[in-house]
Amino acid sequence: MDKWFEKAKLGIFIHYGIYAVNGISESWSFFNGGISYEDYMKQLDGFTASKFNADTWADLIEKSGAKYAVLTTKHHDGVALWDTQYSDLNVVKKTPARRDIIKEYAEAITSRGIHLGMYYSLIDWSHPDYPSVYQDGIVPEDLSKVNKFSEPTDGVQDEERWKKFLEFNNNQLQEILTNYGKVDLLWFDGDWERSAEQWNLPAFKQYLQSFNSDIIINSRLQGHGDYKTPEQGIPITRPEGPWEFCTTINSSWGYVPTDNKYKSLKQIIRMFCDCITLGGNMLLDIGPMEDGTVDPREEAILLGLGQWIRTHEEAVFETDEGILPRYYLGGSTISKDKKTLYLLVYDDPKECVCLKGLSNKINKITVLHTGKELTHEIHGGVPWFNIPGTTWIHMTPEDAHEHVTVLKLELEGELDMYGGSGAVVTHN
Repeated sequence: MDKWFEKAKLGIFIHYGIYAVNGISESWSFFNGGISYEDYMKQLDGFTASKFNADTWADLIEKSGAKYAVLTTKHHDGVALWDTQYSDLNVVKKTPARRDIIKEYAEAITSRGIHLGMYYSLIDWSHPDYPSVYQDGIVPEDLSKVNKFSEPTDGVQDEERWKKFLEFNNNQLQEILTNYGKVDLLWFDGDWERSAEQWNLPAFKQYLQSFNSDIIINSRLQGHGDYKTPEQGIPITRPEGPWEFCTTINSSWGYVPTDNKYKSLKQIIRMFCDCITLGGNMLLDIGPMEDGTVDPREEAILLGLGQWIRTHEEAVFETDEGILPRYYLGGSTISKDKKTLYLLVYDDPKECVCLKGLSNKINKITVLHTGKELTHEIHGGVPWFNIPGTTWIHMTPEDAHEHVTVLKLELEGELDMYGGSGAVVTHN
């Protein structure tokens, strides 16, 4: 797997599509019966992208500190944001926008050196050949509970139609992977409705790699992906291998004007710190409005996050995951040479910041955003058994950053935590 992904730390997810016209849940609104399919598709007439400017998006993503971006090329509704030759159901042919959104996005993102990611829904609830088989080929006992958009309602399967659908997916993915420059990352969704065998894995993955051998593919490929993608809930323990936490700024992926349940900037920064502490990335989602503009509240979050990252970038980029919480009740990262420990202080301390189990001598402690040097003292310890004492760093609320404070501990030698090799979590 290409190493850029594990160094990226932050990506921006973009859910953009006709669902922004009415501000309703993307695809799920008709699948779950909240709106009729016909009324859902009437949104095609209102999709103008009249103020869409890919450079404005790319500027915002760059300012957020993100190293990659992922845009929904096609959600489960089957509406493509590019001029696909394999379906008329796309925004170029069927909406007033008449623009290849993917082309403009790809050009703007790559021109800034940001890694290019594409979301693609494996399932297509609009395609006539999609609901032709059941998962694992098993006909359900109760056909009345079958959803007509995903499976046959009459109990009869048609393998030939399913093969035609797989060919359709291959053709659309070939367009995405060949018409818009080098795609660094494919973000699949919807693998759960069919088995790995039905998706023709692992041959399908080999087909995708034939366009770009370095392409990174997320985990939603029935066990054949390259990294894990926990959604909406930050992992309690570190997932094994490379991983990315995808989350919304409010409660919705696409633009829903009635959703005012926004996370604060402080919460978003803390969530980001939790991710890098556990050696992962955060993929933070925005849902642009129908006209292509981004809600000012989402924009403010991205700009605020970017400002914090720029101030503390040495503790973010070119670092590895931090020490275990049994040593320090907060987040942390470690420099690549293992000679600097960065403590992420989430709250203003009453008197001191407490660090346990550090066997190294500390040469210097500074507050990263001000450069102020802090003093510390060590209590306890049994030196003749090499058991370290407890380090108390003298930090007051006045030293704190308004969001998350970073303390830079420059160590003598490589980081050595009491407790042996299990002290620092490392994964190859």
